Amino acid sequence: MTPGATAFPWEQAMAFGFGRLRLASRDFWTMTPRELAAAMTAHAGPARAAMDRAGLEGLMARFPD
Repeated sequence: MTPGATAFPWEQAMAFGFGRLRLASRDFWTMTPRELAAAMTAHAGPARAAMDRAGLEGLMARFPD
């Protein structure tokens, strides 16, 4: 593996493919990583940026409890 690179998250990919999408093994293993990523985005929605301090303060003002 290249220094600084991380291993592919096979456990999470298989859990999503088999558990959430209920893919057959044959179908999962013939998907490309790009196809799996597209399925994950379609299921979970696009990734969002982390909330900044101003966003947190806005939520605290709206929901003071």
